[in-house]
Amino acid sequence: MDYDVVVAGAGPVGLLLACELRLGGARVLVVERETEPPRSRFGSMGARAVNAPSVHALHLRGLLPEVERAAAMWLGGGAGLPEFDPADTGERPDIFVGHFAGIGIRIDRLRPPGPGEEFLGAGVIAQGDLEVIFERRAAELGVEVRRGVSLTAFESDADGVTVHIGRPVRTGWLVGADGGRSTVRRLAGIGFPGLDPVFTGRQAIVDLDDPGQLVADGWQAGEHGSYVVGGWDDGSGPPRVHTVEYEVVPDRDAPVTAEEIQASLRRVSGTDVRVTRLHVATRYADTTRQAETYRRGRVLLCGDAAHVHSPAGGQGMNLGLGDAVNLGWKLALVARGVAPAALLDTYTTERHPIGEWVQRWSMAQTALSTPRGPRADALREVLADLLDTQDGATYVVSKIGGGWQHYDLPGDFPLIGHRVPDLPLSDGTTLAPHFRSGRAVLLDTGTGAAEVAAEWESRVELVTATPLAFPDQKLAALIRPDGHMAWAAVGPDPEGLREALTTWLGSPA
Repeated sequence: MDYDVVVAGAGPVGLLLACELRLGGARVLVVERETEPPRSRFGSMGARAVNAPSVHALHLRGLLPEVERAAAMWLGGGAGLPEFDPADTGERPDIFVGHFAGIGIRIDRLRPPGPGEEFLGAGVIAQGDLEVIFERRAAELGVEVRRGVSLTAFESDADGVTVHIGRPVRTGWLVGADGGRSTVRRLAGIGFPGLDPVFTGRQAIVDLDDPGQLVADGWQAGEHGSYVVGGWDDGSGPPRVHTVEYEVVPDRDAPVTAEEIQASLRRVSGTDVRVTRLHVATRYADTTRQAETYRRGRVLLCGDAAHVHSPAGGQGMNLGLGDAVNLGWKLALVARGVAPAALLDTYTTERHPIGEWVQRWSMAQTALSTPRGPRADALREVLADLLDTQDGATYVVSKIGGGWQHYDLPGDFPLIGHRVPDLPLSDGTTLAPHFRSGRAVLLDTGTGAAEVAAEWESRVELVTATPLAFPDQKLAALIRPDGHMAWAAVGPDPEGLREALTTWLGSPA
């Protein structure tokens, strides 16, 4: 084999997956058909929200401080959230933490985390900045990235995959992280059922001859669509415009021109605004499709190659990052031959339902944003009132933010299947730094679990300090490399631990 894994696509998902694979000891090649990363000097063009599961994963790998520094907007975990008194009718600052179907959600409507509830932070970062962070980490780990290389074909057999990228390359496994129109998915023959789009969105950074004609105060809706001016920048550069129209562009592959942006702006704003220069632009639609399976033999799908939907709510990139963190350690173990290929079946089992949920909430926002009328306007007024309450705002933001996401794993301990918080430990450290190596973590506070796990020593990071949250319990817990608890027991349970270690980490050395 030339490589253990070839990853097609060097976006955030492909690069993060490559990092996870290298941490797991796999030899990785990333191929990308674009010669340069799609980065504009106007970073707000590709702004992406970063939600709770992504923040948790970044924290485990030590990348969170770098992401925070690069973010265009960040609500840090230490700052908490402002209290909201329903009886307070005074003036409050217009600070919004998100939206649902374009209806803004105020930050002062969110319920602050309660005792024991972890909030590491959330924010918005330019996609180009996130790619820089991931690409730099990939280089540090020894990932090979080839740009200007297109995957044109592959042949898969019982022992591996021959990938054609100008010349044949032999690999154990192939992952398509090559976007919604994935070549890998098409060549693998994996079905991609779903719904065709009903709207076209356009984003662009432009120069305007008379920007004062446009209303720069949130989303402006009209008979022919809606638009917004401005974005995640300091206002020093040219404006970012975003339009949504309920018509579908016949040829989405055609380049976006200044004339197209100008015509769309005029239709939705009812002005004769003129675009004098187009710096960068993109076009998208609300196509909603999901792969029937995320794995076929030695070929897997990750990110938009596995699922596409409207970008409303900013969940798409986070969904893909979650795929990468779930798949990376599993595929590395299988590629190295220490775990059976059946471990990869848990990837579809765990990630496909979360993709389905995101698509349903995405479609709900599209339905609520369809061309207006008295009925739709009345429904939006009802929802706006609901989102102006603490319960309504907190529920919607926590759902879109991914705080609910977990995996259905066997066991009675409350945290099994859930992300484990960064628990303070009796030695003055916390749990998260022990995940930097990308290995599973075994917490043993005197139950004998460490002796049981000795045969898996190279795949397990041992922690013997006591979590301050459980000071009086003889606790043992196996936490997967993605930070989800796989097994736990109060007191000795050698057979249960051995079964969990074999299930998630393969046979002993």
